[in-house]
Amino acid sequence: MSHIESLFVTRLYRAALSEHGKPVDNAELETSCWSIADDDEAGQDWCEENDYPGYTSYASLTDLEWRFPIFKDLVKVLNKHVAAFVKDLEFDLDGKKIKLDSLWINILPEGGIHTSHIHPHSVISGTTYVAMPDGASAIKFEDPRSAMMMAAPTRLKDARPEMRSFTYVAPEVGDVLLWESWLRHEVALNMAEEERISVSFNYGWG
Repeated sequence: MSHIESLFVTRLYRAALSEHGKPVDNAELETSCWSIADDDEAGQDWCEENDYPGYTSYASLTDLEWRFPIFKDLVKVLNKHVAAFVKDLEFDLDGKKIKLDSLWINILPEGGIHTSHIHPHSVISGTTYVAMPDGASAIKFEDPRSAMMMAAPTRLKDARPEMRSFTYVAPEVGDVLLWESWLRHEVALNMAEEERISVSFNYGWG
């Protein structure tokens, strides 16, 4: 009798931020994101110099959890989500820890995109969503085997989710998504008239 099984798995963690730890006040988090963006002249300059749509604190600020208490609260909750994901991934940590090494704000305006990328030098990456107006773009994940399937036919449009070459996830405000940092992803064109706001982060091993 024939038998087909899946040999390798790419895991994607999705949960409400409120599932672990003390609830984070989303209104306060959004207000803090805007306040930081307005005051961060170095970040604004970097975005302008690099033709980056909207605003990111990625290249300018490394201490968000110390600037506003709400980010400190957020990190405490994220740590619990990441711990749950790490357990699912069945990593052998060899006595070391998976811990936060960067956290940054993204404010994507109408027409803005984040092109396809990975997060080098990290183990777990993720995003929590602060503002997702109607029409805000989903996040797109790419099958990591794509480069090895040059001669393969495309998948059927109604292929099973696990068989598709790309997966689109439309998160809601208060969601947190986690994935392994080697997984290539992008944010497509933001069609919403209002800004799409998120906080992204990387966790390393050491």
